Amino acid sequence: MIQPADIREWRDQDVVDEQGRKIGVLEAIYVATSTDEPAMATVRTGLPTRHRLVFVPVDDAVVGPGYVRVSYTRSLVKKAPSLGMDDVLPAEQEGAIFQHYGKTYQSGPGGGRQLARR
Repeated sequence: MIQPADIREWRDQDVVDEQGRKIGVLEAIYVATSTDEPAMATVRTGLPTRHRLVFVPVDDAVVGPGYVRVSYTRSLVKKAPSLGMDDVLPAEQEGAIFQHYGKTYQSGPGGGRQLARR
């Protein structure tokens, strides 16, 4: 699990799947608004001129020297909902990310966002 104090250290590290295959590069961490604990990461994937950001849960992530290993296959992550490099995640699309990974989605406190970028 990525500890909140360590988030900035792992930006731009390789993100690998459970078998060590590179998925992309960690771009940002999103925390759960109800707990302020890391919940999702965005991973920069694609060709250098056509990068996009895909979401992956970090609840079981393992941090090693120069990498963050997630417990999902590379193919599943690459098919996840994505954003352009300069886009912002619309609140109404948060649920699709959780659904993609078979996770339950609940809106944040007061019906607001569940995820906040750190």
